[in-house]
Amino acid sequence: MWGEGKVRNVMGTSFFEVEKRDARTNARTGVVHTSHGDVPTPVFMPVGTHATVKTLDASDLEELDAKIILSNAYHNALRPGDELVNDLGGLHGFMKWDRAILTDSGGFQVFSLASLRRLDDQGVTFRSHWDGSEVVWTPEKVVRIQRNLGSDIMMPLDQCIELPASEDRVEEALERTLRWLDRSLKEPRKETQHLFGIVQGGISPSLRRRSAEETIQRDCPGFSIGGLSVGEEKSAMYEMVDVVTEILPQEKPRYLMGVGTPLDLVEGVARGVDMFDCVMPTRNARNGTLFVHEGKINIKRSEYRNDDRPLEEGCSCLACRRYSRAYLHHLFRVNEILALRLNTLHNITFYLNWMREIREAICEGEFDAFLKKARESLTT
Repeated sequence: MWGEGKVRNVMGTSFFEVEKRDARTNARTGVVHTSHGDVPTPVFMPVGTHATVKTLDASDLEELDAKIILSNAYHNALRPGDELVNDLGGLHGFMKWDRAILTDSGGFQVFSLASLRRLDDQGVTFRSHWDGSEVVWTPEKVVRIQRNLGSDIMMPLDQCIELPASEDRVEEALERTLRWLDRSLKEPRKETQHLFGIVQGGISPSLRRRSAEETIQRDCPGFSIGGLSVGEEKSAMYEMVDVVTEILPQEKPRYLMGVGTPLDLVEGVARGVDMFDCVMPTRNARNGTLFVHEGKINIKRSEYRNDDRPLEEGCSCLACRRYSRAYLHHLFRVNEILALRLNTLHNITFYLNWMREIREAICEGEFDAFLKKARESLTT
């Protein structure tokens, strides 16, 4: 049975509420309440790794009506430094963004920088990719960094591993992630900050279940699904999300980390996921790949040289309202910086609007048809 409970933060206010449930799938709408505003779910969080969404500023994101963005503890701690950011008003004051922020712990960066680090139960020791200096990363330090950054939602240090991997190695990472979560929960946070637990377990259904069952025993206001979209087949990723969302509490938000394509978002929502982030819209924009409702447009292709149509009719972004495909093609081909900005504006607009359309479909009882159409029309 679906639960109707609410999570209470230490200030006594409701952190998350479920508002509407789809009758045929596990999709639902809700709202996450933070001290920097309400966040309607399902939600996509644009990624602002270095305290900025690449090529955009805070006013751009406000115009697009983004309610929450993601920034990264690892990168901000190395440069400019979390203590400096704290002195300048936290990330909100530093980047002049007064809406919600979620910070990732840097666990994925530890995973991706495997050649520069060594890892044990105490934490991670690695070389800075900036200057080669040695950095020691512990669960406690990661929470302290995020406390300085002042994010509304923070992630604990976890161990993410590449797939495929042996079951023994996946189990070791699972156990270490749980031990690190316990240590993270003991570290003081600001009363307005919420620390999520992270479920690991690779693509083993039994280990995913075990991780989810043990993680929810910790008193976290929300839960993240980590360690996916790291080399496994799409079908395996979707299966693991199914396994985990069957176990995670219905009354708490679920966050699928680092995923993904527009179709991935719909598939995740259908399985009961509330929050998503991914660098895909911004990274693809800088590579000339733009998202539309029928799939993707590679604006570099010569077929757009004389195309006077907008990228997508009805799109509210500046690129579509004012410029043609031909102009965007020209800007990209001659390496104009404006190409990156306009492309990013379009892709972030598409992703934010996509989530609004998903929420509307759930509220209107039409999500099943929306899901079917997305599966038929979108490429992954």
